[in-house]
Amino acid sequence: MGRSPAALDAATLTSLKKLTQYYIVTAFLALLIGVLLGPLQALNYGGVNVYDFPLLKNLIKSYYQGLTLHGVLNALVFTQFFISGWMLYLPARDLNVRPNMRFAWFTYLTMTAGLLTAAVPLLTNDATVLYTFYPPLEGSPVFYIGAAVMVAASLLVAAQVVGLWLGWKRAHPGRVTPLVAYMSVATWLMWGVASLGLVIEVVVMLIPWSLGLTRGVDPLLARTLFWWTGHPIVYFWLLPAYISWYAFLPRQAGGRIASEGLARLAFTLFLIFSVPVGLHHQYADPNVQHSWKVIHMFLTFLVAVPSLLTAFSVGAALEDSARARGGRGLFGWVTRLPWGNASMTAQVLAMVSFIFGGAGGIVNASMAFSPVVHNTAWIPGHFHITVGTATTLTFMGLAFWLLPHLTGKRLAGPRAALVSVWLWFAGMMLFAVGMHWQGLAGVPRRAQVSAAAQQAVYDGMNIALPKLMTAVSGMVLFVAAILFFGVLFRTLLSPRVEDPESTPIPYSEAISAAGENLAGASLLVRRTEPLLALTAAALLLVVLVYAPVIGPMLANYQFVPGQRLW
Repeated sequence: MGRSPAALDAATLTSLKKLTQYYIVTAFLALLIGVLLGPLQALNYGGVNVYDFPLLKNLIKSYYQGLTLHGVLNALVFTQFFISGWMLYLPARDLNVRPNMRFAWFTYLTMTAGLLTAAVPLLTNDATVLYTFYPPLEGSPVFYIGAAVMVAASLLVAAQVVGLWLGWKRAHPGRVTPLVAYMSVATWLMWGVASLGLVIEVVVMLIPWSLGLTRGVDPLLARTLFWWTGHPIVYFWLLPAYISWYAFLPRQAGGRIASEGLARLAFTLFLIFSVPVGLHHQYADPNVQHSWKVIHMFLTFLVAVPSLLTAFSVGAALEDSARARGGRGLFGWVTRLPWGNASMTAQVLAMVSFIFGGAGGIVNASMAFSPVVHNTAWIPGHFHITVGTATTLTFMGLAFWLLPHLTGKRLAGPRAALVSVWLWFAGMMLFAVGMHWQGLAGVPRRAQVSAAAQQAVYDGMNIALPKLMTAVSGMVLFVAAILFFGVLFRTLLSPRVEDPESTPIPYSEAISAAGENLAGASLLVRRTEPLLALTAAALLLVVLVYAPVIGPMLANYQFVPGQRLW
């Protein structure tokens, strides 16, 4: 990766498409298994305990094992595999550079090996830790080692993409990085900074602890390192969706990118401000100075700025498309969008869900409101309209053109695909309302409430309607998943009928383009181009706001033994 990369040739492109297909299919297989467990979680919050059914009891030992499997497969495995394939393929195509395919395949195999390693203790109920890394809950060292290998593999993808970009920069001095490649590199650099907390926690603390090499682990320090990564990882899941919203969705809708400069600014702001925000998850934690919690709260609010920029920019691109189709009125233009296109519809519905998710995120980050909703059902309700809808529904929509582009196979069942995305959106909105409502009533999250010893407590909360909504949502989402995966597998198993390139990458033109040469570019484009310097600034900010917090924890390290509850 040190020399200038060569241009993509036909053989390398074929191999790259095959590799990307492997990443995408592995991701959706993980999502399939995780989604099949989803209705069980929804039924639990609907007051129906299915985990004591004899048949299910033989497969899943407890609600908590089911929750762990659901969370790990959907939030960690699905996203990481999809993003790794998506954001290796896109910058290689955008820059027209040839990756080292042996290294790329090695990375995929390493990530898969990590997944299979971690899966063994998950399936045997030996790592039921609620898909977080929260000691003193202790999992098998095999789980932590497998998870560490998976994260390491994603960082190898990041290193390869950044290396390709640096080679392209050397070969094209004075050129503006093309937009898709810019957004991809910025996302990988952000993940490099964000992942440091989890890497330190797992490698330095949890693996030696679970192997019995240390006499205990400090839960507060572990939580702090976890949330160093735990909140920014949401942006690692979300920004690959933003890439499509900015660069591809406008063309799919028949419009243009509003401003390439604003898109670059949004990703720059995410790179700098999305990592030093973790303490807003720890308002209730002792031994963390109040002033640092306040600082993290304000930094979290700053992350809303690039999201608002995105809402403006992408909304303007969609309006440009609809008005070109004859749309009129303040909101009437919305009806002129091509709603028959399942890929576009999935992404627009994902964006709509993120409006509510972003508003809920402000509540979660607020020191005044967070204590009301923290550790209640509100949080998984919020999580399912950010990651479960904004990210997942976008990735589902991308598959409708990406798989034909990679394979040369036509999308099977376009109407079923369209119905699946509407049902997914409706099911997630129903789930979100039900869970937010229950959270405001005080129902806890990560709890088998359907088997609580004192059901009269829940009956007295007057939450019959939100419980019903939550239970029904699980069934709606199950039907949506059956339709979606039916389309997916019918497409994959169908014969190849055309050249894959006949389904092109839907690059969009821009109303305000960045240009090709830095010398003639706007000040905004020039200031956002040096991504390595911006990454250094991001890392410095993280050190400034975390070192004074972590330092006292290291000086007063508490050795706590592990516990296995389920």
